[in-house]
Amino acid sequence: MKRLKNKIVLVISLFLFFVAVNFSSDIVYLSELVGTVFKMQRTNADITDYKYFENIILSKSTSPQPWPIHKNYNTINETENLKKIHAELGTVAYLIIKNDSIWHEKYYQGYGKNSYSNSFSMAKSIVSATMGKAIQDGYFKSIDDKVGSYIDGYSDGLAEKLTIGDLSSMASGLDWDESYTDIFGVTARSYISSELNELIKSRAIIEEPGKSFKYYSASTQLLSMVVEKATQKKISNLVQEWFLEPLGFENSSLWQIDGKKNNTIKAYCCFNSNARDFARFGKLYKDYGKWNGIQILDSSFVAKSIKPRFEKSPEYGYGFWLGEIKENKFFAMRGILGQYVIVVPEKDIIVVRLGEKNLEKNSDRPKDFDVYLNEAIIMLDSVRFDYEQ
Repeated sequence: MKRLKNKIVLVISLFLFFVAVNFSSDIVYLSELVGTVFKMQRTNADITDYKYFENIILSKSTSPQPWPIHKNYNTINETENLKKIHAELGTVAYLIIKNDSIWHEKYYQGYGKNSYSNSFSMAKSIVSATMGKAIQDGYFKSIDDKVGSYIDGYSDGLAEKLTIGDLSSMASGLDWDESYTDIFGVTARSYISSELNELIKSRAIIEEPGKSFKYYSASTQLLSMVVEKATQKKISNLVQEWFLEPLGFENSSLWQIDGKKNNTIKAYCCFNSNARDFARFGKLYKDYGKWNGIQILDSSFVAKSIKPRFEKSPEYGYGFWLGEIKENKFFAMRGILGQYVIVVPEKDIIVVRLGEKNLEKNSDRPKDFDVYLNEAIIMLDSVRFDYEQ
């Protein structure tokens, strides 16, 4: 037995030596991967990952603005479909906001209104909003500004055509595989790597930008790099100043970084907040960038963001998912494990769901997405709600 163990150790050592010599970046990632798995004792992402990675703290607003509580707050019980799916998929927060007041609010598994949850890709909507604000404030001329004007390495070939609008609308043409199951794939590397921006810059532009929708996390990370270069501020500082402060965030937020060496924000994901504060971005876009009578974000930019860029891909605009369920048109922020902020402007409702899992995709969105919205509308309709009020 001892000889067998020695042989196994020898084989592993020789393998690691070979990898180290021939693929130095791979051995670095392998080391980071092993360290991360050892800390978390799992290989899958989770809404509590902020506990295992370094974070930057974003302060709550100096003038917190609590959501108004609707006069019929929590008077209607959840539907049976909601109870079933909440239990099945590990919902931790479910919120219905009607006419800008909290109408229904439930928490599960020990979570409450102040509990942190990872946003995952809902953060992409926040980064896109930051780009819009940077345009508004004159840091960019328009969404047609070239990436190569700000970041080295994007001034030749197909990369020369790449714009910040292409990044926001997921039309970058990057060499990327958006796989969430391959722990050795590039998306997993971006989640664990201590050299995130270098990883992003190493990926070539292999298709002509601006021609078609292909959802890549790398696009948002590159967009944050451009925004930081143009403004000379970290994306976290911009979000704090431009959104968290004026929108009245009631709690501090955490944004995951790639480590203390670079302090690079994982801008494509990992903005940790709570259901009530996440919902503020839904309200901001529902009201075309206006908050308490002040135009926080340019209305024309918001209008453009929540309309499809490509006719063949009506499910996405600039940083937001789009669609229609039973004649209810919506736009939404979405995260990989079923983190949703769903807005139906015509009915003036915002639905927020945070949790541990979602279901497989049904066409261009997860199946559970429809349930959370449909059941919210059923609950509201059960009291003959006048959506015009």
